Amino acid sequence: MNWDRPILTDCGGFQVFSLSDLRTISEDGVEFKSHLDGSKHFFSPEKVIEIENDLGADIIMSFDECVGYPATYEYTKDSMERTTRWAARCKEAHKNLGKQGLFGIVQGGMYKDLREKSAKDLVEMDFEGYAVGGLSVGEPKELMCELLGYTTQFLPKDKPRYLMGVGSPDYLIEAALRGIDMCDCVLPTRLARNRNSTYITWKSCC
Repeated sequence: MNWDRPILTDCGGFQVFSLSDLRTISEDGVEFKSHLDGSKHFFSPEKVIEIENDLGADIIMSFDECVGYPATYEYTKDSMERTTRWAARCKEAHKNLGKQGLFGIVQGGMYKDLREKSAKDLVEMDFEGYAVGGLSVGEPKELMCELLGYTTQFLPKDKPRYLMGVGSPDYLIEAALRGIDMCDCVLPTRLARNRNSTYITWKSCC
């Protein structure tokens, strides 16, 4: 990449959410249909890790499904359990041990019991760090803050905790207050690219 500073690569789980009209999910992985020419592209957990290993990023993500809001309990539970199984496959496929830190991604939608189980199952697998996914996908801010605070209590304090897809100043503060170490989002570059300015009134969820 010709970049001599830390690099983090995502797995494509958000695209499983955002390109829902162009993909099909199975236990084996996700098949995407190109919006350009209609060609089909299949990504398994193993393929995702192979790509991330080849890219050589310092931090890489396990393959997951980011569930939108709202979603039923049954669908969210099935998706979370599949994401956990994919995480185990990603850990098995990861080749650059000691060189690239593989993170597991907590899912579970807006359901506390599912998030607790997801977090505990991933911690048992002993990843180098843990990401919280599936938040800031359209739910009210108060609900996002409540679920984030609930989730982080089940993640180790001595390993990085990463909130995915959050980048506005108020959300960064809310995340830090709940024990999050890292955040990422396209928001700052999107605003700059489109020459937009935004004014945020911070109303704390605390």
